[in-house]
Amino acid sequence: MNTDLVPQSLDEKARRVYWTQQMDEAYAFMQAIRSYPVNECGEKCICMRDVAASEEIEVSFAEGPQVNGLPRLFYLREGLIGAFIAAAWEMNEYGWIMRIEDAFRTREMQRGNTLSERVFDVVLRKCVWECGDRIPSADLLFRRLSALIANCPKVGTHMSGTAMDISVLDRDTGGEIDRGGPYLELSELTPMHSPFVSAAAHVNRRAIGDLMARHGFLAYPWEFWHYNQGDAYAEYLQQTGNTARYGAVNLDEEDGAVDPIRRPTRLLNTRETIERALRAAIERQPTTCIARRKLRGGER
Repeated sequence: MNTDLVPQSLDEKARRVYWTQQMDEAYAFMQAIRSYPVNECGEKCICMRDVAASEEIEVSFAEGPQVNGLPRLFYLREGLIGAFIAAAWEMNEYGWIMRIEDAFRTREMQRGNTLSERVFDVVLRKCVWECGDRIPSADLLFRRLSALIANCPKVGTHMSGTAMDISVLDRDTGGEIDRGGPYLELSELTPMHSPFVSAAAHVNRRAIGDLMARHGFLAYPWEFWHYNQGDAYAEYLQQTGNTARYGAVNLDEEDGAVDPIRRPTRLLNTRETIERALRAAIERQPTTCIARRKLRGGER
């Protein structure tokens, strides 16, 4: 979409409509995954850092903690390691470097990501914008957050050891390849096929997605950085009808052993938790327009 030719008010409306439609679709997808059949195979996880070093491929790994000071866990199921190596190698040949932003997550990480200020406050602002500068209902905020950060282990493929969030760097300059926004962009630019990113960003998204697909990694439609394989997302989106072989697991970092998470459809953050966090966020932002408004239900 060439927004230079669109009046600002119409462009704003189009962005809002698109955001709403995409987030509703993503939430419906998450709900469908809750009931998708999974038969956990018990395959262990492998440290991606160790593999990259031993294979002498150039891969970058995000620095700093994941959330709440927890160390990042760059692990992937053993059966997917070959595909990871091949994809990273092809990127190097193309003049790119794969940067792993995130991989395996524990329940604590997944729960904490939703409530972290870098996610919660950003999504809250988008919901205020979506509701015409009104405070959203806790239910709307719950659904939007659940669409962007999986809210139960069953639907969180990072908790299956099958997903990775990536950025891509230029091998010569070290600069980030333009995909229309950085990791972790949370807006109408976030869906893979957003019409609000530049033509160049679309080309790059498509090229990266095609490369990853050649090695079996599926692009998640609602986030331009997320790729996964062998799990419920992949089987559902490709309409294979196959039972997923990888499910949500606990990870033993010492030896990579996994064991299935019990009650994988149990919510990580309840609606009541989100409502409390909403009130806390408003108290935390006393100078913003949303904090000056009386807390009330939004229009949705």
